[in-house]
Amino acid sequence: MLRSFLPLFMMTFVICLFIVLMQFLWRYIDDLVGKGLSVGVIGELFFYAALTMVPMALPLAILLASLMTFGNLGERFELTAIKASGVSLLKVMKPLIIFIALVAVGAFFFQNNVLPIAQTKMWTLLYSVRQKSPELEIPEGVFYDQIPGYNFYVGKKDQQTGTLHDIMIYDVSRGFENVRVILADSGQLKMADDKAHLFLRLHHGKQFENLRETAFSGIGAYQPYRRETFDLKEILLAFDAGFNRMDEAGMRNQYVGKNIAELQATIDSVTSRVDSIGAIYAKDLKEDTYVRVNYYDTHMAAGKVVRAPRREVAMPDGPLDIDSVFYKMNPGQTATYLAMAVSHVQRARQEYEFKSYAMEDDRYTIRRHGIEMQKKFTLSFACLVFFFIGAPLGAIIRKGGLGTPLVISVFLFIVYYIIDNTGYKMARDGKLEVWQGIWLSSAVLLPLGIFFTYKAMRDSAVFNIDAYRLMWLRLRGKLRRELEVKEFVMQEVVAAHASALAGDFAAACEGLYASYRSMPWWKRAFYLVRRYPPRSAAQEKLNDLVEYLADSREPKVIALANRLPFQVTSRNARECAATARQIINMFDISLKTQ
Repeated sequence: MLRSFLPLFMMTFVICLFIVLMQFLWRYIDDLVGKGLSVGVIGELFFYAALTMVPMALPLAILLASLMTFGNLGERFELTAIKASGVSLLKVMKPLIIFIALVAVGAFFFQNNVLPIAQTKMWTLLYSVRQKSPELEIPEGVFYDQIPGYNFYVGKKDQQTGTLHDIMIYDVSRGFENVRVILADSGQLKMADDKAHLFLRLHHGKQFENLRETAFSGIGAYQPYRRETFDLKEILLAFDAGFNRMDEAGMRNQYVGKNIAELQATIDSVTSRVDSIGAIYAKDLKEDTYVRVNYYDTHMAAGKVVRAPRREVAMPDGPLDIDSVFYKMNPGQTATYLAMAVSHVQRARQEYEFKSYAMEDDRYTIRRHGIEMQKKFTLSFACLVFFFIGAPLGAIIRKGGLGTPLVISVFLFIVYYIIDNTGYKMARDGKLEVWQGIWLSSAVLLPLGIFFTYKAMRDSAVFNIDAYRLMWLRLRGKLRRELEVKEFVMQEVVAAHASALAGDFAAACEGLYASYRSMPWWKRAFYLVRRYPPRSAAQEKLNDLVEYLADSREPKVIALANRLPFQVTSRNARECAATARQIINMFDISLKTQ
């Protein structure tokens, strides 16, 4: 099994990794093209990007390889021969289960130890590439704005000498109010030796320049400008064309560059800070006073002469009786105090809304670190789940090669990716708990793996539409028998024995109906998941009756036997009893006529 599985696994892993790497390329193609990057830099970026894409390519490779392996065995009837020799499917899968378990363990250590370093280097290198200035290549007939502070327009270029013709330059390096416009018949643009400046040589042109910095202030003031005509003009422009790598320390402190221990330490520290700040805010809210009453005014309103200075006192702690504060005041004082209270509440609300933004940033940091920590485990579990989907499914469909397994694998992986991405976004935004969102895709696909494994071990028909249709009809009680009169029978049907069997069945059905209807609802709920004994007894008697009546030579008896359902339930028990009594009456009439 390992000799069959390993080559397919390596091949599918390389193919899947190449596909997701091409997705990375198309996503960031605009940041790479036209920068004059060396092959070494691009190769290094692709290497680290390939390492970061392993968590996406590995489960898909396992699913596709397991489908192809067991599909090939089923298509060549090797799996049938193995089962015929007494070897179960689970025993056939045992070597691969051990191998996939080792792959899952290795995936965990890869996620924890290798991936943070690869992600740190990849994102640092990608940001460095983004900040690099583009390769200098001024097109014809359009404005070129990739030189900071300048817009170049070139009417025509001489590809042989590199001379530019019909040049127009807008210099906005000093701001739009001090723009400088240069027109020239021709010129040359070259990179300086230090790779940090451009040397521009212009021939036969004019220069127009605003001098707003030296202008007089005031409305309608004179705004001077300068006009210059030149035969030769040389300009040195700042333009850094080198590739400068960013420091990895900043990216290493982000969640993508940490292992489990570092992620947990960050989560604990930020959570402690959020809790402590939240406790301080809660204490301030409880101790803050929103209604303040003037002491002198309240005592004067009560008819007491108090010569104490005017001062404001806060209301005492506990429930505030508004009537006791305001009933002796005039309406003007009451409205003033209420307006002060409302204004204070509004200021407090704005203040705490601003504070909540800072706390939300901390909670977002906690969620992002929690997501990254949960991802350390989900890859290993996804490898196991995809194997237990692919291997049994390959044994069921029995189609080898790359066609059918590829279609099924891509479909299942798209479903997994959509669910995983949805759960990730909901966990990131705080709509679900972190562990719920990250484990959502695995929780959805795990029952599918259990179902396929169960069906494959029992050789059940999973993709047989007729089997599901019959099961649905059987559950609804609408599936009828199709017995026919036989030309030759092993034994004749005795009327007395058939009547006795029908009587036993009718009594069992009536007992089932009476006992089930008299049960309380909680017992009925219990027997929804457990077999009800009277129903089992009635089902056994039904099977005995139908098996005995199948040898009857009377078409009427066969017709009544076909009216009996496949399963006896509390709903059809009375109907089954009525059919059984009709069978009894028919055999009683037959006995009387004999």
